[in-house]
Parts: sequence; structure tokens; C-alpha cells
Amino acid sequence: MKKPSLAALALIATAFCVSGAVAQDTQAPDAAAGTDAPAGEVAIPTDIEAPVNQEQLTPGNDSSAVTSPADGDAAGPDEAEQNEALPGTGEAPESVAEPAGEAATEDAPVVVPETGEAVDEENVRRSGEEPGPALGDGTDLSTMPADSPDINAGNPDPEPTDVTQAEARTAREIFGDLPIIGQPQYGGIGFQPAATSLAAEQHWLDAFLLVIITVIAVFVTGLLAWVVIRYNRRANLVPARFTHNSPLEVTWTIVPILILVSIGAFSLPVLFDQQRIPEGEVVVKVTGYQWYWNYEYPEEEGVEFPSYMIGALTENMLTEDSLAQLQAAGYTEDQFRLATDTSVVVPVDTTVVMQVTGGDVIHSWTIPAFGVKQDGIPGRLAQLWFRAEEEGIYFGQCSELCGIAHAYMPITVKVVSQEAYAEWLDAVRNGELETW
Repeated sequence: MKKPSLAALALIATAFCVSGAVAQDTQAPDAAAGTDAPAGEVAIPTDIEAPVNQEQLTPGNDSSAVTSPADGDAAGPDEAEQNEALPGTGEAPESVAEPAGEAATEDAPVVVPETGEAVDEENVRRSGEEPGPALGDGTDLSTMPADSPDINAGNPDPEPTDVTQAEARTAREIFGDLPIIGQPQYGGIGFQPAATSLAAEQHWLDAFLLVIITVIAVFVTGLLAWVVIRYNRRANLVPARFTHNSPLEVTWTIVPILILVSIGAFSLPVLFDQQRIPEGEVVVKVTGYQWYWNYEYPEEEGVEFPSYMIGALTENMLTEDSLAQLQAAGYTEDQFRLATDTSVVVPVDTTVVMQVTGGDVIHSWTIPAFGVKQDGIPGRLAQLWFRAEEEGIYFGQCSELCGIAHAYMPITVKVVSQEAYAEWLDAVRNGELETW
């Protein structure tokens, strides 16, 4: 048997190597089982970074294949055409290929760098997408710009602020520290201090009538006592038998008439002062509802607001929340069921005309320190007026039985300076205040 020649051995070795390489290529799809590569293509492991050919990424190289930065494969003809540079500009248009790493992290949660906590991806709004429901603290993303740093869950939210306290501080900055003047006192039997000329006139008329009725009461009581002592049975055994006394009858007829004329002469001017409505420098329309007040400044565009008792949201009970709201508005526990979340604000030494009506049943708008009281009747528009002479806070109350929560319809009026009043109007128009 002849020994094989060196040329034959070399040919056999070459054939063996070629067959082994072919067998290895045909087994590659099995090794890549479980990947998303389609049949007939070689899957590239995602944990191996594909080298990037710089020549292939050079703009204007029409003959070069374009490599996708995501997987390193040659892009198709359409992708290559889109990745080509614009003639004469050297700038490439937007690529249709996904940015590097996005496909690999599409389902991965967003992790906050500072805390390491995962945030649901749907709560992070991307540019051009619909906003997610909210961030972790409930912030509505639809009201925030897409490039806001607070949209990113990795940025911590600012410290929460107490809106009521901030607004109350702003109101105090506008009004200053107003004294509480018109307030009922425990055990009090007199009037609140008069803050208007109407109230002062009423107080004087009350004192005048008190003198008259006191004199009448003392005289009648003394007369009865004298008759009992002088004409009792033991002192007067034989009673008189007369039936008429004309001078006495004329006297007890004329004297009461004079008394009534005197009272009318002093009381009618006070009544006329209340009912003659002057031209108002400030006009406020007030409507009573079950059970709150609504105020509108017709001459000031955009100034309209409701007014509820502080504590209405806590079932009219003094709780920690209602007490905190009182304190934030500058009141104490003594003003519970007197103070409201919003107040009628008027300037001092200014004629104010109130237009009063009712939205459901009859209510009555009353401020004792101003000496005003007017029923608000549905379908009718009544008026009252006052001119407050001293800056401060004045309380009132609905004075007409209007339903089950009639006792929880307080009124708060704040009399401020002209400058503070103008500043308050601007703040309300601009929506800077919600409570004052």
C-alpha cells in the first residue's frame, strides 16, 4: 500500500477544517435559543457591546453601511437613507432607530437616585406623551410643564406648605392687626360700641326712652303705693261715692299724648336716617342662603365670594381642625361661631350701601355695632347703609329664623384703610387670596 502524499494529507486537513466550521455555524441558532432573533439570523448577545465602525458613522459616506447603535447590525436601506447627512449642511436628520439602551430598559422601573425607591413609569411624563395619573405625592402632572424638574421622580418635591396659614399671613400683611370691636361679651347686657352714626343715634334714643319709661314706671308705682296706704280699709272706713273727676281724666289723656309726641319727635329722624339710602361709594350685594352668605361687589369686576362659618366643615363643632383654622385666620376660641372664612371688607369713613336679598328663604343681615338690620326676602332687593368710623373687625348674625342651621350663619365685616382696601381688591381679582 502506497503512503499518501503530502498534497493529499493537506487536502484532507483542509476539508476537515471546512466541515467543522460549517457544523459550528449551523449550530449557532440553537445556542441562541430564547432570544428574539428571527430564523436564519445570528443573534448577538445583549451583554456584549458591539464595536462601532467610525467610518460607517461618517456623514456623507454613501457607500458605507450604517450601523444601528442599538445592536450593531447593518441598517436597512431605508434606515441608511434616513441617517445620511443632508446635502450641503452636514447635519443628519432624526433617526428612526431607537436610542441606545432604551429597548433594554423599556420595562425597567425608574429608580430615584437619592432614595433608591422605584417609581412606576406611568407616573413620569415624557415629552410628547399623555401625562400619567400623578406623582407619588399626588401632584397632578397635567398642570406641570413637560420640562419641569418636578416631573422627574428623582427630584424631591419641595416642602409642603399650609395654604391657609400662608393666605392668612398675606391677609394680615394687607390689613395689619385689626382690633376686634364689634363682638358680644359674656354676661353683657348693653350695646356693643357704636361704630357708625346710625348706631350712635340708636344708642342715644335708647337712653332717652329709658329715662322716659323710668319716670313713668316710678310715678305709677308711687301712685299705686300712695293709694294703697291712703285709701285702705283701716285708714278710710267711709269710702267716697263720687264717680268722675274731669281734671284727672284730661290729665291722664293729655300727658300720654305729649309723651308719645316727644318720643316720635326724636325717634322718627333716627328712622329716616336709616331708610334714606344715600349714594354709596362702595356697593355690596349680599344674598342669604341656607346656610351661608354670598357677597358681590357689583362695581368691582371679578369680586364675588361665599362666606361660611369657620367650623362649617367640621359639622359646626369646635375640633382641632376648626381651631387651627381659627388661629390661622388670626382668631381665638372665643370667636368660634362668630368668625367666617371670608369677610366683607370695606374702607373706613366711606358710605357703604348693602343690597340684601334671599336666595331660598327669608334671612336677615345684621351688624349690631353698625346699627343695621335688614331682612333678605327672595325676589326682592332691599337696601341698608352705614359709614364705619373706626378700623376693626365687627361680627353679626343672621337674625331671621331660616332653618335648622340658622345659628351657624355669622357675619364678619373688616373695616380697613383706603390703601388696604385697594390692595385687597387687587389681591382678590388676581386670585391671590382665598381666605381673609
